[in-house]
Amino acid sequence: MTFMLASVVDAHEAETAVRHGADIVDVKDVRTAFGSVGSALVRIIADAVGGQRPVSAVIGEAEMNPENLLRKAVAIADAGASYVKVGLYPHPRRPDCIAALSAIAGQCRLIGVMFADHGADESLIALMAQNRFGGAMVDTFEKSAGRLLDRFDIAAIGRFVDAVHSHGLMAGLAGSLEPPDIPRLLLAAPDVLGFRRALCTNEDRTSVLTPHALDIVRGLIPKETRRIEAGVRPLPKVDYRLLAARGYTLDSQKDDAETDRIFVRDFTLPVRIGAYAHERNNPQHVRFDVDANVFRAEHVPEDMRDVVSYDLITDSIRMIIAQEHISLVETLAERIAALILLHPRVSSVTVRAEKLEAGPGGVGVQIVRRRSKEIAKVHQLYPAAMSTDPKIVG
Repeated sequence: MTFMLASVVDAHEAETAVRHGADIVDVKDVRTAFGSVGSALVRIIADAVGGQRPVSAVIGEAEMNPENLLRKAVAIADAGASYVKVGLYPHPRRPDCIAALSAIAGQCRLIGVMFADHGADESLIALMAQNRFGGAMVDTFEKSAGRLLDRFDIAAIGRFVDAVHSHGLMAGLAGSLEPPDIPRLLLAAPDVLGFRRALCTNEDRTSVLTPHALDIVRGLIPKETRRIEAGVRPLPKVDYRLLAARGYTLDSQKDDAETDRIFVRDFTLPVRIGAYAHERNNPQHVRFDVDANVFRAEHVPEDMRDVVSYDLITDSIRMIIAQEHISLVETLAERIAALILLHPRVSSVTVRAEKLEAGPGGVGVQIVRRRSKEIAKVHQLYPAAMSTDPKIVG
């Protein structure tokens, strides 16, 4: 289950974010990349939210002084922040800062934020877990230099989320995210996606939040019945990221519902595949052709809520082949089909996987897989998603 974090600058924006479905209200100074916010502002926004949503707030300083960071964290937590996001800048004292902040771990949930454009150091994740942090997040520092997906590919993002979850922490993703990024990032099964730019007028992070932009982002992240509560351990991971592709909900479909087709042709990647011992030494190029039948929207598509992007197909393939060596091309095709079919709007999928280096010609397999409409509901696919005690990260 993934939650929507909306960064706000004042009480009015906080109230707007709550009305339009944000799960977490994040206090941020948008004039700086990741500067600390004042405790007075946090208190004003926490009062405006009135306990309807948890509040998170940002602290950070390039000097990475442990005493200063701890003092700021205490002030922010006292002002009403349930989650304190700590910018972990590249600095020799970064481990000392993580250790010092453990003193406040019982008062709030600490979220260590690393920056993709500074090189997110995954070795810090274990240190955060040892010092009772609640989660780890990857963001971008230079907001004008591109999105998170410009810095990390989907496979690297998936590895980061897996590493965070392996230490029992919550995982968050942010960094100039746009609506088309959302279905793609859901493949990694993060606990939180954080937004500012995508929620603002003209996608200008220094302008005001708009209800329409909030509604688009909210509509791309499933909003199951849940209660936000700190301290709940992560839900179990399903093999091959079968918790992915849950970016939309779907009303009951008739048996004769009309469908459209999205497709990917001649998509070739190096893949660790093969049953022979000599095939384990070097990746082989595999060409993929995939067709997915998707239930047609009830109106002419207007924004990302109305479509199923072909990125769902290409990113699904990238994430699966990044996980491990796969002996059989049939197994590879089945995993791809299973992952794509878990998108609630996909009714059937045809996957063709062709090994290009196994002989004088291409060899491979083509499969067609369908799912019944009974499993189209997100809550039927993921019983745990209806739990009243999900975890969350700020």
